[in-house]
Order: sequence, then C-alpha cells, then structure tokens
Amino acid sequence: MNEAGMAAATFTDEVSARRDELIALTQDLIRIPTLNPPGEAYLEICEYLAARLRARRFEIEMVRAFGTPGDSDKYPRWNVVARREGKMPGACVHFNSHIDVVEVGHGWTTDPFGGELIDGKIYGRGSCDMKGGLAASIIAAEVFIDTHPDFAGAVEISGTADEETGGYGGVAYLAEKGYFDPERVQHVIIPEPLNKDRVCLGHRGVWWAEIETKGHIAHGSMPFLGDCAVRHMGAVLQEFETSLYPALAEKRTAMPVVPEGARQSTMNINSMHGGQAEPEPDFTGFPSACVPDSCRMIVDRRYIIEENPDDVRQEMVDLLEKVSAERDGFSYDLRELWHVSPTMTDENAPVVRSVSKSIEKVLDKSPEYVVSPGTYDQKHIDRIGRLKDCIAYGPGILDLAHQPDEYVGVDDMIDSAKVMALSLKDLLGA
Repeated sequence: MNEAGMAAATFTDEVSARRDELIALTQDLIRIPTLNPPGEAYLEICEYLAARLRARRFEIEMVRAFGTPGDSDKYPRWNVVARREGKMPGACVHFNSHIDVVEVGHGWTTDPFGGELIDGKIYGRGSCDMKGGLAASIIAAEVFIDTHPDFAGAVEISGTADEETGGYGGVAYLAEKGYFDPERVQHVIIPEPLNKDRVCLGHRGVWWAEIETKGHIAHGSMPFLGDCAVRHMGAVLQEFETSLYPALAEKRTAMPVVPEGARQSTMNINSMHGGQAEPEPDFTGFPSACVPDSCRMIVDRRYIIEENPDDVRQEMVDLLEKVSAERDGFSYDLRELWHVSPTMTDENAPVVRSVSKSIEKVLDKSPEYVVSPGTYDQKHIDRIGRLKDCIAYGPGILDLAHQPDEYVGVDDMIDSAKVMALSLKDLLGA
C-alpha cells in the first residue's frame, strides 16, 4: 500500500473505532418517534441534534417553517442546521437528512421505536429511512474534523422536516430562505438508503392530484332517483385499466432508475372515498341509506425525464374528458396537489466524482449510478436552491423503507460513514 493509501486506511480506521458510538446515536434517534403525519417530536429531535453538534463547536440554527403545510402550534415544523467553519475559506459540504418517519403499519416483530440491535442490525421505524444515514453522516463529519482540525471551508449537517410528505416544511422552506444558495453551499450529500455501493444521481418526477366525481344524493332504496358518484368513479378506474396503465408501461427511460419496475412511468391510487364519511371508531350504529353524491380519489403519478411535464396533466384531462363523452351525467373536478419535475445530476459533477472515488477505496469496487423511483429532497435543492452538485448516498437497503421490521446494518453504516468522511477530505482538500 502506498503512503496515500496508508493515510486513508488510518483515517477510516477512526470511523471503525466509533462503532459503539454510531450504534448508540442511531438508537437514540430511532427512539424519538417523529411520525409524519402529523409531525410529532420534531422539536425534540432537533434539540437532541443541536446539543450533540453544539458540543462539537458547530454553530446551530433552529428554524421553524411557519405557515408551511402541516405547521401548527401543536405540530410545528422544526428544522436544525449546524455549521462548522474551518480555519480558512473554502467550499462547504452539506449533509442533509430528514428527521421524519412514516406510520408504523402492521406486521412488526420488534418494537418500532425500540432501536433493538439484533445480529448486527438496528431495527426500528426510520432506522433505514433515514436515521441510520443521519447518524453515519454525523460520525463521518466528527471524525473528519477531529483528524483534520485545520481544514478549509465548512461542514454543515441539517435535520429537516416533512420529507415523507413533500418536504415543504423542511428543505423547500430552507431553500427559499437561501440555505442552499450555491454561494453558501457548494456540495450536498443526502444520506438516503440507496445501498452503500450506489451513487444516486436524482429521481423521477411526481404529479399528485385529486379526482372527484359528482353525483346526486337520493334515498338508497330508490337509487334511480339519484346519481351514484361511486359508479362514475368506477368508470374512471376502468379507463385506467384499459388505456392508461398499458400506455404508462410503454414509456421507458434511459435514466438508471432502480428497481427495474420503476424504469417506466407508473401511477398509484393512494386513496379513494365515496359517500358518507367514516364513523368515529366508537360508533356502533349503521350508515344511512343514501346514494353518494361525491367520490374522491388521490393519484400519485411518477414520470420519467423523457416526458413533458405539461403532458402528464393533460393525459389525465384527456382521459376524464373521454369518460365524460361516453357516460351520461358524468361530472368531475381535477385538482393538482403538487408537482415536481425529474432531476438528475451529471456523473462528472464534483460530488459524484468524489463519492465514487471514496466508494472504490472503501469497498474496492466501482459504484453503480442509479436514480431513485421516488422523489426526495434533492428536488428542492435543485429547483428552489439552484444547487446542482447534489446526490443521495447513504447506508440501508432501499426495499426496506416503509416496511415492517425496517432495519439498518451496522457494517453498512460504518462503510458509508467511511465513504462520507473520505469524500469530505477530498472535497475540502484536506
């Protein structure tokens, strides 16, 4: 091994030496139940991160995203941004992790917020997506600063809200306030769980919308006097099956999206509700006899970089107009909920090259370049912050996200922390 290789090995050995610290940090983060929705314990986890990083001489900013979707006195949207300046001017490398986790769901055999360590894996909701990545980035930054105290530039670590529901109370808000201005931050690594040997360059586009079909209320014993909105929605569903889904399957992309099934356009029906509202859980009575006059459906359309964003919405309009022309009494509303275009960082971008070299050093293999099937907060850093040198890289297996018995491997976190630490050293010229 040459001198440079020996130095890199000694440096990464410092990460391995903090294995127990990394485990404890990950467990602490999992045990703070930051469920979103509704957005619980955001302040608690931000204060925890602030206390740890303040002790490492990071300057701390606590930022509440006032007025963003979901923000309220009961569930305030808190974010934490920590910055450690080097001894000389230089570039800034920013690690951004979201602090929120999705609902627990059914099927767990471990405590979802226990952070149990079993056979080298830490279990819990958010362990993989993405508190393991957050912990790994903190250890990486601390090891780099401890071993290179005279570094130039700056290191930032942020814990941000609401990524699981669009990121508008987190990274989008911070980007609007200038936290991701290219004059302030030059390189961003988002430790999402895309596997430790992959560099994620971006993600597909997303278009969410609500479709409502209209009807006319009447007595359920005389449905011929009304007009059933649910039956109208059934006609929409039938058109999805016969024309839309086959058309989406034909739209293929050159983007390296993983898994293979996502290398096309897709659409998920998130929810559907028609008729009377669901009763309270303790209600023991029966529904009344009514023809439903409204049926609402939420659709989640994921599209590829080769598609025109305007065409995505128009495709749905054309489908609904076709149903309207063929079906008596059909009436609908279409409401766009949110929309983000695809994004993909160039393989030759500085952060891509740096993380790729670091993966080769740590894992002794060339990285795989991928694109995520779903969006993450790179969309806001790119679109609002105008910062292009951004990727996702972190520990964890993508398929485990949002699943019961979600876990992150300790060895994977160690290896990813080594990659992040070496990337810091490279990007900041230490």
